[in-house]
Amino acid sequence: GEIFMTVREQTEITETAILSEYACTSLDEAGTKRERFEEKCPYRTEFQRDRDRILHCNSFRRLKRKTQVFLSPVGDHYRTRLTHTLEVSQIARTIARGMRLNEDLTEAIALGHDLGHSPFGHCGEKVLNDICPHGFKHYLQSVRVAEVLEKDGKGLNLTHAVIDGIKCHTNMVAETREGRVVRLADTIAYINHDIEDSIRAGILSPDLLPRDCVRVLGDTKTKRITTLIASVIEHGLYEIDFAPDIRKAHDELREFMFEKVYTNPAAKAEEGKAELLVKKLYAYYIEHSNKLPELYHRIMQQSDADRAVCDYISGMSDEYAVDLYTELFVPKFWK
Repeated sequence: GEIFMTVREQTEITETAILSEYACTSLDEAGTKRERFEEKCPYRTEFQRDRDRILHCNSFRRLKRKTQVFLSPVGDHYRTRLTHTLEVSQIARTIARGMRLNEDLTEAIALGHDLGHSPFGHCGEKVLNDICPHGFKHYLQSVRVAEVLEKDGKGLNLTHAVIDGIKCHTNMVAETREGRVVRLADTIAYINHDIEDSIRAGILSPDLLPRDCVRVLGDTKTKRITTLIASVIEHGLYEIDFAPDIRKAHDELREFMFEKVYTNPAAKAEEGKAELLVKKLYAYYIEHSNKLPELYHRIMQQSDADRAVCDYISGMSDEYAVDLYTELFVPKFWK
């Protein structure tokens, strides 16, 4: 008559006992629903499975060679899209644990939030959005990667809560508090690591940071991140946000970064070349769609050439796009 539980079932019971009433647990039917039914894993919860699928997928690995702010920087210490993702995950998990939210769900959303980011950062995103009739937003493309493009067109079949969190990490409100935490963690991470990278690049001096922001948030990256994380945890579960005074300082610092770094000619010196590269590759594959890989041939048949070409180019790393451009458009010397 003794009842045996799987490791997963024990974890699910533990979640219901220790997590906040506002958390999305692994027993939440709506949050754990998948597009295609799958038998449950005896060891991992649904959100742990999603985390693992994202971590092991091709699109996640390509993030290591995608631009964060500085295009293909020379030096090991500048952030890439992958290191940014890992920093977002760490910050989001810290907040989730402090608020007794579901850390596994939070981690899965954080690791997947930039899967669909284009090469050359937001410069590449803007070009694709301008030239593709379907438009292009990296957060929607991240969902498309997870649902359609990964695993040779089968998709990762992620849970509803993870897909929703990925979709809403930029400018929408996620259904779960875990998704809202990732949205804040994203901005905490990129503002503060972009400050550090900009100082390293000589574009910014610590003395130039707004004094009121430094006074409220802190005069080092560690202090600022700690202040922002603590503010979210202490502000309360009902509204996932910073306290009002911290929100004001955060927004002012973000505006400062847009003015001094994100639109700085020194940081953006190569963007014109990147824009030309993306446009040339796009035009080439629209004209020579027969040269697309097999997956994108199928997408073209289901939709059209623009959809297929946009999917193909957006998945490229910076380095792959440059190498492909060189192969197609730069003459080779006779040996």
